[in-house]
Amino acid sequence: MTVLFQKLCPAAQLPRRATASSAGYDLCACLSGPVTIAPGQTATIPTGLAMALPEGYGGFVFARSGLGIRHGIVPGNCVGVIDADYRGELLVGLHNHSADPYTVQPGDRIAQLVVLATPCWDAVETDRLDDTCRGDGGFGSTGNQ
Repeated sequence: MTVLFQKLCPAAQLPRRATASSAGYDLCACLSGPVTIAPGQTATIPTGLAMALPEGYGGFVFARSGLGIRHGIVPGNCVGVIDADYRGELLVGLHNHSADPYTVQPGDRIAQLVVLATPCWDAVETDRLDDTCRGDGGFGSTGNQ
């Protein structure tokens, strides 16, 4: 599958995988200078890219595990969703969950983009759902809390 990207800024970097088996493609900050995110704050970081996803696919922006685990820097909306018909710049809202300021440098890898199939489906009302062994058991119902 091919995903087309347009550079909106000469310094923008196309998404790339860190390894041949990486599911996510790294998105990089396209900044003219460093941006510091204070503890508890969120900053919108541009990538300098727009893209055209094939119909039937969506782009999903996830945290980079190293930033999240080591520094508490994750997407502010948990997972960003990019629809196939969106053609604007890819922006990443990064939230600082740590007690320390964090500085994003131009070119830093800030998130990862995963492209997934998003089939269309119809919401249909029914009076009854089929039974399963789990039933309506919710949070913690499998014994792992």
